[in-house]
Amino acid sequence: MQFTQKMIFGGVALGATGFAMAPAQAQTMDVKVTIPRITVAEYHKPYVAMWIEQAGKPARTINVWYDTGKKNNAGTKWLRDMRQWWRTTGRTTPTPPNGVTGATRPPGAATISFTGGRGAMPALTAGNYTLVVEAAREGGGREVVKVPFTISSAGTGKGSGKGSFELGAVSLTVRR
Repeated sequence: MQFTQKMIFGGVALGATGFAMAPAQAQTMDVKVTIPRITVAEYHKPYVAMWIEQAGKPARTINVWYDTGKKNNAGTKWLRDMRQWWRTTGRTTPTPPNGVTGATRPPGAATISFTGGRGAMPALTAGNYTLVVEAAREGGGREVVKVPFTISSAGTGKGSGKGSFELGAVSLTVRR
C-alpha cells in the first residue's frame, strides 16, 4: 500500500532559520520511507519523525507522524518516545507540531514530497546534509536511520539508507 502526502510551500527561507535563502527555482524533495511488516501479537503503527541536519546549523523538522485521532491530542504524549528527535528539536516544537504532522502509517512504502524553500522544507543550497528518520512503536522498538546526501551546485541530490527492524529502506531525491 502506498501513501503520498504532498506539501507545497512558496517563497524563500528566512535567514533566521539557519538555512540559506531559496534559489530562484524551487526544489522538490521526495522522501520514501518503508515501514516493514512485523508479525507480532499486538502491532501498533510507529510514530515517525524526519528532520534535516547540516553541520553548524540548527536541525529542521520536516515531518512527524503520530496518532492524530486520539481525544484531546492524547497522541502527542508519546512523541517523546522518539528520543533522538525529541532531544534535537521535538521538545522545543509546539505540540501538536503545526504544519508538519500526519497520521501514523501502516506497513508499506510512503512517499512524501516537499516543495519550496519555506515552511517545513528549508532551501537547500550546495553542501552536505543528513536526513534523519526515527521510528518508535508502542510495544516495539525504536530505530534511527541517517541518510547523508550532498546538494550539487545545480540544487539536486540523492541519498539512501536502510533500517534493520522498525524502518526499512529510506531514500530521497532532491530535484529542480
